[in-house]
Amino acid sequence: LGSVESFEKLTAPENACVVHYHPAPPLTGGHLLGTDSRGADIAAVLYGGLQVCIAASLFYLPLIYGIGVTLGMLMGYFGGKVDLLVQRIIEILSQLPFLFVVMILADALPQELRGMFLILSLLALFGWMRMTYIVRTATMKEKEREYVAAARVMGAGTRRIMLRHILPNIMGIIVTLLPFSIAAVVFSLTSLDYLGFGLPDSYASWGRLLNDGLSKLSSPWVVSSAFLALVITLLLVTFVGEGVREACDPRRRTYYE
Repeated sequence: LGSVESFEKLTAPENACVVHYHPAPPLTGGHLLGTDSRGADIAAVLYGGLQVCIAASLFYLPLIYGIGVTLGMLMGYFGGKVDLLVQRIIEILSQLPFLFVVMILADALPQELRGMFLILSLLALFGWMRMTYIVRTATMKEKEREYVAAARVMGAGTRRIMLRHILPNIMGIIVTLLPFSIAAVVFSLTSLDYLGFGLPDSYASWGRLLNDGLSKLSSPWVVSSAFLALVITLLLVTFVGEGVREACDPRRRTYYE
């Protein structure tokens, strides 16, 4: 039969042998929430998926907020050609089908190249447009306030007016969008992984766990664990974001006469 070393050197086609495990129920063999069809501990997968969501949010949020807030303030403050140019760009990007773009790239690129950076870049490409219109409207409203006119009379430049006067007064609106942006990136990553167009298998994924559970409804603890983790995370993000919004809203301590 030969030695072990010669057997290990043999090349086999990819996925030549796929081992499926029967999902173990919770509290079996030291697994608190049981295992999935790949034999992985569900609690470990949920924890790893939470780490992926946190890392994705830390990359995604500064990117879309930097683009959306900057362009929105420029559109609202200057108006005119700047406003029209950015609106035309938004209209072009909004007509691109996001899911089709992801499917084409997933087909064209091998799974090893479909890393988190590529997926989050695609999400950011389509995720900043809604925020831009909201910030634009708030900036157009705030630039007509008396304190902006007083700052102009005192000789303040455009950058100082936008960063020191307008931006703090629209911060409440910006922070209001924060929990919805986090929920959007978590839900998008889960949905793409569920459809098979998301992150590679080296990442822990709630979407793949959800897909695994829905394909094996005879083991309800798999799908219920992924579903409850997703719901609880989105609820906590919403509640924490609401508290941060109330703490950062300058209008709670400001009165206009």
